Amino acid sequence: MTTIRRIVTGHNAEGRAIIQSDAAPTRVEKIGPKGPIFYEIWSTRETPAKIDKASGEYPETGLILPPPPGGTRIRILDIPPETEDFKTISEEEAREHFAAIGMADASTVAKGAPHPFMHRTQSIDYGIVIEGELVLIVDEGETICRAGDVVIQRGTNHAWSNRSDRNCRIAFILIDGAFTDGLY
Repeated sequence: MTTIRRIVTGHNAEGRAIIQSDAAPTRVEKIGPKGPIFYEIWSTRETPAKIDKASGEYPETGLILPPPPGGTRIRILDIPPETEDFKTISEEEAREHFAAIGMADASTVAKGAPHPFMHRTQSIDYGIVIEGELVLIVDEGETICRAGDVVIQRGTNHAWSNRSDRNCRIAFILIDGAFTDGLY
C-alpha cells in the first residue's frame, strides 16, 4: 500500500498560515505478527479544539483505541486478510489484543460471538474505506464495505473482518461520546 503522508498546517509569528510539517505520521504501530497497522494521524483533547500558532499534537505513549475524553482522533489502519487461525482465537487472546491498543475493556467477545474481535467504545466513529474491502459485523447482521463507503459507528458493538485476499486501508475519525437511554 502507498505510504501515508501527514500534512499539518499552523501559523507563523505574524499569524500567517504555514505548512508546519509534511511527513509520514510519527506514530505507526503494528498489533501482533498478523494484525493491523495503526497510523496515528492526530488527536485533540477538547471541543472546541484549541487553535494556536504552532503547537503540535498532544504527546501520547502507546496506542490508545478511543479518542481522548472530550476530544477527537484520526487514524488510518491497514488491515490484512484474516487467516484460518482467526477462528481459534480465545477470549483471553482477544482481550490481550485490545489491551495492546490501550482498552482491554472494549472487548465484548463471549462464547457464540459473531467474531473474536467484537468490541465497543463510547464514541462516534466515522470509518471511510480508502482501498480494498472489509465486512462490518454487528450483533445482528453484517455488510461488506468497499472503497468509498462511509460507516457511521454510533457506540455499537462490532468487529471488522477482512475476508478478501488483499489488505484493506480504512480511515477512522473518532469523536468522544456519552451513552444515554440506558445503553452500555
